[in-house]
Amino acid sequence: MKASELAKLLGGTLEGEDAEIVACGGLEEARAGDLSFCKDPKHVKLVESTKASAVLLPPDWDKGAPCAVIRVADPNRACMAAAKMFAPAEPERKPGVHPTAIIGPDVKLGEGVHVGAYTVIEKGAEIGDGAIVEAQVFIGEGCKVGDRTHIYPQVTLREGTIVGKDCIFHCGVRLGGDGYGFNNGRREDGSVYIEKIPQLGIVEIGDGVEIGSNTTIDRARIGRTYIGPMTKIDNLVQIGHNVKVKGYSGLIAQSGVAGSTEIGYGCLIWAQAGISGHIKIADGVQVGPQAGVPQSLDGSLKYVIGAPAMSMKDLAAITLAPRMIQKIKGEIKELKAALAAK
Repeated sequence: MKASELAKLLGGTLEGEDAEIVACGGLEEARAGDLSFCKDPKHVKLVESTKASAVLLPPDWDKGAPCAVIRVADPNRACMAAAKMFAPAEPERKPGVHPTAIIGPDVKLGEGVHVGAYTVIEKGAEIGDGAIVEAQVFIGEGCKVGDRTHIYPQVTLREGTIVGKDCIFHCGVRLGGDGYGFNNGRREDGSVYIEKIPQLGIVEIGDGVEIGSNTTIDRARIGRTYIGPMTKIDNLVQIGHNVKVKGYSGLIAQSGVAGSTEIGYGCLIWAQAGISGHIKIADGVQVGPQAGVPQSLDGSLKYVIGAPAMSMKDLAAITLAPRMIQKIKGEIKELKAALAAK
C-alpha cells in the first residue's frame, strides 16, 4: 500500500516520498517498508535513527524525520488502525459444534454459536447468539454466557457463573473457583484445627469485560463477586471472593484484590499492587505499581504509591529524607572545619 493511500485512509497528510508500506513496526526495530509512529518529542532520537519508510507524527511535530511523514491527530490510534490493515486475518470460527465437544442436557445454544474441540458444557448452561467457545473450554452447570462473547482455549467457568455480552476471556482464565475461606483456631485440648467455609455464591461479569490469560476470579462466599461493565483485566490478576468492581476500570498484571473489597468506577490498579480486604476504593483512583493499600481510599488522593500507599508528595518526602540528612551532615562538618580553622 502506498503511503499516500494509507494517509488518506487514516485521515492524515503525507509529507515526503510516497513509499510502499507493507507492515508496522516500532521505531527501533522498523525496517524499509514499515510504518512506525511517535507522539512524544522526548523520543526524537528514536525518530532520527529509525529505518522505517514512514512515521506517523502529530501535526505540531517540528523535529524532522529521516523518512516520509504522515501527520495525524493521534499517532498511536492511527498506528493501531494501520496495524489492523496489515495483520493476517484471524482464524475463522464458523457456527457449529465440534464432534468431540460434550454438551450436557438442557443446554441452550443461541444462533451462530461456535463450540470448539473437546469443550465441555454442562447441563442447563446457556450460550448467547454469536458466542465463540473455543477448544478445551469447561462451562459448568447453569452458567450463562452472553451474546458475542469470545472464550479462548482452556478457560474454566465454574457452576453458576454469569457472563455478559461482548466479553473476551483469554487462555487460562478461571472464574468461580473457591475463595480463601477458612476458620482456624485451637480446641480445648490445645490441638489446632482449620475448617473450610463453604463458598456458595457466584461470579458475575458485566458486558464488554476483557480478562487476560491466567487471571482468577473467586466465587463469592454468599451472593456474588462482580466485575462491572467495560472493565479490562490483564494477565495473572487475582480477585478474591465478594469483590465488586463497579465498572470501566483496569487491573494490570499481577495485581491482587482481597475479599469483599469494592473498587469504584474508572479506577486503575497498576502492576503488582495489592489491595487489602473489606475496604473501598473511590471512583477514579489510581493505585500505583507495587503499592500496598491497607485501608479505604476516599478519592481525596487520585494517585497513591508505596507501601502503605500514600501520595507522591508524601512518598517523595520520606524517600528524600535520608539523602537530605546526609547533605546536612556534610554541611555541618564543613562548618565545623571552617570554625576550627579560625
